Amino acid sequence: MEKKSRRREFLKTAAAVPTLLSSSAVAKTAKRPRVAAIFTVLRFRSHAFNILENFLGPYYFNGTLMDPGVDVVSFYADQFPNDDMAREVSRRFKIPLYHSIDDALCAGGDQLAVDAVLSIGEHGDYPYSETGRHMYPRKKFFDKAIEVMRRSNQYVPLFNDKHLSYRWDWSREMFDTARQQQMPLIAGSSVPLAQRRPELNLPKNPEIEEAVSIHGGGLESYDFHAFEVLQSFVETRSGGETGISEIQLLTGDEFERAKQAGRWSQDLVDAAMAAESNMQAIRQTPPSVGVFAKQPARSDTKAKSTLRQPSGDYAISVKYADGLRATVLRSGSSSDRWNFACRLRGETKPRATALFNGPWGNRCLFKALSHAIQYTFTTGHEPYPAERTLLTTGAVDAVMQSWNQGGQAVSTPQCAVRYKSCDSRAFRESGATWSVITGDVPQPAGFEPRTFTDSVR
Repeated sequence: MEKKSRRREFLKTAAAVPTLLSSSAVAKTAKRPRVAAIFTVLRFRSHAFNILENFLGPYYFNGTLMDPGVDVVSFYADQFPNDDMAREVSRRFKIPLYHSIDDALCAGGDQLAVDAVLSIGEHGDYPYSETGRHMYPRKKFFDKAIEVMRRSNQYVPLFNDKHLSYRWDWSREMFDTARQQQMPLIAGSSVPLAQRRPELNLPKNPEIEEAVSIHGGGLESYDFHAFEVLQSFVETRSGGETGISEIQLLTGDEFERAKQAGRWSQDLVDAAMAAESNMQAIRQTPPSVGVFAKQPARSDTKAKSTLRQPSGDYAISVKYADGLRATVLRSGSSSDRWNFACRLRGETKPRATALFNGPWGNRCLFKALSHAIQYTFTTGHEPYPAERTLLTTGAVDAVMQSWNQGGQAVSTPQCAVRYKSCDSRAFRESGATWSVITGDVPQPAGFEPRTFTDSVR
């Protein structure tokens, strides 16, 4: 009876969308920004899918039904896999699908015709470099967008999905170009915006002695998310972010020796993993039950790297310029694992949390990220410093250098990135959404942002 009542209330709320939709910025401006969405591929559960479903219809953030506050007016797709959705979504939503990024930004003309650019360069069939970097065309997307802006003498906000580029010099160029042109830039991972279980807000200007960030994924791609989680906490420390001076990847026997030698504090690891265990005990539905059933088969369009991958757990030792010691750990093989712990000066008990990605797995993470992107597009302000992603991009580059050099410690002058953090709690999921999207609500198996209520009938 309680479940049916909750569903009836959800449907009643959703039926009132025209009057209840809200946005942090839409009420402040009469003009809805026009957005060009340029992406590698649009298929089920790709990043383009997970983001665009929160741009083409209402979505929940912190328990409130949100209007995106923007209008997507053009598409560019770089690739069309067998399970492509770009053509069908373009037709159904009457959004033109252009053959070039230039045309998408100009709406078929020769001058910039949009107010913001959504650049999603993740997934698709792209090669790996000799050093094992996945060569997604994020720099190409950025450069093509900048060409139009420069020609039109108008620079508009841009979102760049995940790290900036697989090449450090290109990443630095992207960031510097945005800053030189005073162009709002939002980039990076969706994970730092996830709900924290338990809620963990460090005190103002904390003196952090040591920190760990733990994930259960693969080299490079998941290391990036773990670095972004790490930075979202440690960048708040007293004195601000000072940058990273050295990184070393520890695998195999070196990993075991480092663990025995106490290169990182085991009590921090234990506290971080305990937070995850507590989270699993209270989550409404295990991620393997029900919510991923009866979904369309997904083509594996990712090229395979020829570079040998680490086997088993590994650690990334991180030395900061101000003396802070941190470790990124790969533990197990869970794509739902995002844990953090730290010790503050004068305290013996670690502070720890696990980041909860929602009943539908990482698809849920993109609701908070979409909200942050829309804030940037409607206000022209960055919800958190883009310097964070510049630093984490450089850190991942150093990890791959260390891996290719047999695990040697790598000096990281590229990571001498200094910046001040800002209060971005308003952009994090509080957990209120998961009282609406519960473990018993099956996720839509198609791209249906405007008929989301079908999933709970």
